[in-house]
Amino acid sequence: MYTIPELQQLIEKAIPAIEYPPHPKNLYDPITYIMNLGGKRLRPALVLIATDLFSGDVKAAMPAALAIETFHNFTLIHDDIMDNAPLRRGKQTVHEKWGVNNAILSGDVMMVEANKQLAQVNAEVLKDVLNTFNATAQGVCEGQQLDMEFETRDDVSIPEYINMIRLKTAVLVGGAMQLGAIISRANVAETELIFDFGESLGIAFQLQDDILDVYGDPDKFGKQVGGDIISNKKTFLLLNLQQAATAEDQEILKKQLSNTDLNSKISAITALYEKYKIRELATREMTAYLDKAFDALDRISVPDSRKAQLIQLSKELMNREN
Repeated sequence: MYTIPELQQLIEKAIPAIEYPPHPKNLYDPITYIMNLGGKRLRPALVLIATDLFSGDVKAAMPAALAIETFHNFTLIHDDIMDNAPLRRGKQTVHEKWGVNNAILSGDVMMVEANKQLAQVNAEVLKDVLNTFNATAQGVCEGQQLDMEFETRDDVSIPEYINMIRLKTAVLVGGAMQLGAIISRANVAETELIFDFGESLGIAFQLQDDILDVYGDPDKFGKQVGGDIISNKKTFLLLNLQQAATAEDQEILKKQLSNTDLNSKISAITALYEKYKIRELATREMTAYLDKAFDALDRISVPDSRKAQLIQLSKELMNREN
């Protein structure tokens, strides 16, 4: 078996080797730029990890891994436009560097490039690979749309929120792993179980992100602690507070949501989270999804020794500080 760092290293070597057409430069240079900005390469690594888990050919799965990474970065270009974000991984975002119109087009062609990479997969599994990839990509777009709609809604339910993060974040984790299983010729039950594992892990990961946004170490989190509070983002924590608070505290919360003194706002809303033990509630929910993920992994009929690295990676992700 490969170690996870070895698989990540294979991806790091493969990404700069992708050849894009030289012209028009303003269409293809942004793709090279964002693909080489770095990052954890977690999603493509999961394709290869799942391939290795089922004793498949890791090199045969590389096109699918690159397709997942290309698609992920395509979504980042378009997300940054929607968020009007100036920086991505500490560097100028594509739309800041090349302009919004160029960024949109470059993002669009990245979806084409992802499909070109998928076309290199063995023909025997290509149909299932394409179906899985397209369902994954469509789910991510649906999740982004729901996330945008939630910004203007005051009646978002907790199940709706869980479904949104499932689509926006978790489906891509599950879909990446399912691709690796398909390429390894795993049976249908196993491909479904590895998807379930990835999806549940992805939901737990996002719930952990919601918690870290409020309670993370500012020196390690990598983003502004309290950023979700400042932007009135509907997170698992805020939705549960709105549901649990008394009428009196609802009024306090409502006033704080429009408070322009940001430090005071963060402090007051965090105090309400403490009063209603919202962090503990969110941690229980996160743990429930993590348990669900490991239950799916337990039901996959491969030796435990082949699962050890994946279990270790999952625990590291869930114990992260950034």
